[in-house]
Amino acid sequence: MNKKLLKFGANRVWRTYQGGKLLDQIEQQPTPKDTHFPEDWIGSIVEANNIGREHISEGLAHVGDEQGNSVLFRDLLTQNSRYYLGHSDDKPCTLDDVPLVKYLDSAIRLHFQAHPTREFAQQRLGKPRGKTEAYVILSIRDDVTEPYIYAGFQRPPSREDLKTWIEEQDICAIEKCFDRIPVKPGDVFLVPGGRPHALGEGILMLEVMEPSDLAVRFEFERGGYEIPEAARFMGRDIELALDAFNFSPVTADKIDDEFRCLPTLIEADNAGNKLEELIGADKTACFRIMRSTVTGIYRRKSDGFFYGIVAAGEGRITIGEQTTELKQWDRFFFPAGEAEFMYDPTSEMTIIECYAGSTSLPTNQ
Repeated sequence: MNKKLLKFGANRVWRTYQGGKLLDQIEQQPTPKDTHFPEDWIGSIVEANNIGREHISEGLAHVGDEQGNSVLFRDLLTQNSRYYLGHSDDKPCTLDDVPLVKYLDSAIRLHFQAHPTREFAQQRLGKPRGKTEAYVILSIRDDVTEPYIYAGFQRPPSREDLKTWIEEQDICAIEKCFDRIPVKPGDVFLVPGGRPHALGEGILMLEVMEPSDLAVRFEFERGGYEIPEAARFMGRDIELALDAFNFSPVTADKIDDEFRCLPTLIEADNAGNKLEELIGADKTACFRIMRSTVTGIYRRKSDGFFYGIVAAGEGRITIGEQTTELKQWDRFFFPAGEAEFMYDPTSEMTIIECYAGSTSLPTNQ
């Protein structure tokens, strides 16, 4: 097998809200516009759960094999999991360890929603994974002056009040439970399973999460589209959906402690290169996120596979004798079987690296 870095093309996925104009621009589409394809699932091994579109397979990413044929990325990982995902004596990596990574470009505020924790998904839904998720804010649309997210109840309702508001779709009452949390490019947030949330309009971000598409959508209509009943409560009833919520308050003075993640410098060299941890094992066991800022040749070692997303700049990555060109917005998969690599920028590069959850960190030591 010709072991190598894998680059991904666009993998747009239908969603219940509108956006995607910036993704069209990234793909150099002739007439960029907002549609119901606001997300690009990067190297995804997860199939989208779109009620009413079950006849369409969406979400699963494809890559080219050695013969130039398009194959499911999931199948490629399964066929050679030791090389791509890694193996240790105590715990081999499996598909369950592979995070779901997305570009998300919102034209409107997203629906109010919540996702189950891993424990809830396993115990109550019979699913292996919940949906703890992270946001890395990449850019804001020019016409949006006060970008924001909602996260956690700042003023929690009672369970009965929330049930009534959901049944009556009293969105004004629901929205009053939240404060707007300002965001800007470079910000990083972690939203654990159970916390209700919504993303504001005009935000392009990288979303990293457990590999599932489970969601309690407790706002049924946005942008003229009404979510079918079967897609609102994960196929269950409202009582079970409410069980998935974390109603404990996150007051205004605790928002940053609960959701905002500040970078930790892991290493820096004399060439101005640096590696930062954005989300580590102290925040979640579901995944890790690092950020490389590359101003000169930067030799690195990795302790496992990762998804790489070029958030800024351009240059090259070299693994052994293979060199791959990188430009802004490119996305790739670095296999666990290739521990050493080198970044070589032609302009300052920022690469977001998304790893499986682990207590160990990628370092050069």
